[in-house]
Amino acid sequence: MNPIFDNHCHLDPEKGKGIAAVEEFSKSGGTHMLIVNQHSWKDGKTPSDMTDFEERFYQTIEIVEQATEILEGRAWAVLGVHPALISRLVAEGQTAKEAGRFMCDGLDMAAKLIDKGDAIALKSGRPHYEVSKEIWDTSNEVLRYAISLASEREIAVQLHTETTEDLSEVSDWAKEIGHPWEKIVKHFAEGICRGVTPSVISRRDELRRAIENGNPFMMETDYLDDPNRPGAVLGIKTVPKRTKTLREEGHIEMMEVAHIDTPKNVYGIDTKE
Repeated sequence: MNPIFDNHCHLDPEKGKGIAAVEEFSKSGGTHMLIVNQHSWKDGKTPSDMTDFEERFYQTIEIVEQATEILEGRAWAVLGVHPALISRLVAEGQTAKEAGRFMCDGLDMAAKLIDKGDAIALKSGRPHYEVSKEIWDTSNEVLRYAISLASEREIAVQLHTETTEDLSEVSDWAKEIGHPWEKIVKHFAEGICRGVTPSVISRRDELRRAIENGNPFMMETDYLDDPNRPGAVLGIKTVPKRTKTLREEGHIEMMEVAHIDTPKNVYGIDTKE
């Protein structure tokens, strides 16, 4: 098996392609994938209690089980709380602190499911758009809390953050908490991100930057499985297609880094199985 690993995608079994997208990924040569729960607001409704998080988490766990039956390798779940939720909660009347506590409760629920073996990593981050200082500071508190939960469990945390090539600030927080910086993953990295492990959005230019840089990285599509936005962000076949092209161009060693070595170092998973 030549492993081909998509580090970050979403599946919607209700309105999107769902498991059919996994079949497309597999037929294109994809072998392993991390499926991240969709954001916790649904049909325009902002979550109001833990059952809203629970619904999304269990939906993801179920489709991971179905995907594993199809893939030559397997799928794993990443569970957590999208950082943009804080803005929705504040817009509906909560204080930033109240919203932050609610989000931390959601992370606690995700961590308990990880303890049960239903997922392998947490999802957190901070807004990628301009916000007030209070929301920014609270978001960073939530992010630090996610790292502390990950540290207790010796697992990775995927971060949705602003566009940046340097998250050394976050890796410094991880060091203070006692968590390895390698297990902090920048989702939607644009080729390079200092201080953390970049999960590179698999566009040609960004991948070439990552290869030229020479540091460990992973590849992702951030596939949204949204019928109203077909192909967003990238199509589910993109990682297999890009990987095959890069292997043909001679980047075999860096493709092993992206699909075998880095997933093992970050998540403790073996994509050769």
